[in-house]
Amino acid sequence: MKTMTTFIKTNPGPNSSASEVAANRVATCFGMNHGGGIFRRVLCGLMVGSALFTGGCAMNDAPQNKTSLEIQAYQSRSFEVDKKTAFNSAMSVFQDLGYIVNSANLDTGFITAESPTKGAKGNEAFLSFLAGMRVEGRTAVTAFIEELSSKSAKIRLNFVERKKFSGDYGQQANRDDPIQDPKIYQSAFEKISDAIFIRSAQK
Repeated sequence: MKTMTTFIKTNPGPNSSASEVAANRVATCFGMNHGGGIFRRVLCGLMVGSALFTGGCAMNDAPQNKTSLEIQAYQSRSFEVDKKTAFNSAMSVFQDLGYIVNSANLDTGFITAESPTKGAKGNEAFLSFLAGMRVEGRTAVTAFIEELSSKSAKIRLNFVERKKFSGDYGQQANRDDPIQDPKIYQSAFEKISDAIFIRSAQK
């Protein structure tokens, strides 16, 4: 009796992105002409889930290399307003953006909120479709409002992208990626600044 062994081999280039590596694996996997279709689909699901999980983390970490002081610089901003006004303005902006506020405490200054669950988009959604996996994602945010004086407060934001991968055969994976794009924080602070201006004008 002859035993047939099928090897899955990927040859990404040295500069290949994580998505290209995942696509290469999917193409190779679906190119197998021998063996059961169900086994092949499960194997592809596990491979793509692993590629998206580890690849996504690599893409998130690679361009960063920021110090804690640099991160604090774009995650924080001070406003010439009392703590309550800053707190209420931040919470109203989250709600205007469609976030669901999970908790808010003026005394501690903490606000936690999450966006509604959404499906994956783009290349990640395509790869997940090929592998028979479902990808659900949402953005979580925490805000800490600190009173500097009776007329000054500092707000620090922290956005995290949360994704859940699940397959037809029980495979699951979760991934939390800190969002470290300064433009995201700049946009959020601009909206909070506008909300503060409106609230202050109404007093």
